[in-house]
Amino acid sequence: MTRKLINPVQKDTITFLHKAEETGYLYTEIDVDLQPGGGTPPHTHKTYSEIFRVLQGELTIYAGGEKYVLHPGTEIEAKAGVVHRFANESKKAVRFKVLVKPGHTGFENALYILYGLAADGLTNKKGVPKNLTHLAIVNEISEMNLSGPLKLMQPYLRYLARKASRAGEDRKLIEKYCG
Repeated sequence: MTRKLINPVQKDTITFLHKAEETGYLYTEIDVDLQPGGGTPPHTHKTYSEIFRVLQGELTIYAGGEKYVLHPGTEIEAKAGVVHRFANESKKAVRFKVLVKPGHTGFENALYILYGLAADGLTNKKGVPKNLTHLAIVNEISEMNLSGPLKLMQPYLRYLARKASRAGEDRKLIEKYCG
């Protein structure tokens, strides 16, 4: 399985440096190259935190209602349950590392699926799957929750994820994009 993924919608390239299974599930480590204007929508994670450390350029992190602008050598942790997102609001590419603690295979698989869906034209301009069942599956396997107005959809997404799992749709996405 390739370790390098390109998301044409979020305008980033990621490389898995260490996967959860390789670290005994202590962490997942990813190298990210993010172009100007790229980023993620606001979200939370249920059981793991993300530590963002900038290597080159300038990265903006929104976490817990605050805005942080990181430069090379600086880092910030978005703890489990904290609403966060990252963005490149500068005019140059930024390179940073993300450390997911503890390591999480579902998070890794969700990235493979999201990047695959984006490459196939199956996400909107913010990188969110157009198909609600796909969104539900990604949220479930990554233990992620949406925030803002989309948070109201969370109970319905859980229902869709359970239904999709019974029908084997989650396994189909994993086989197609993670396999």
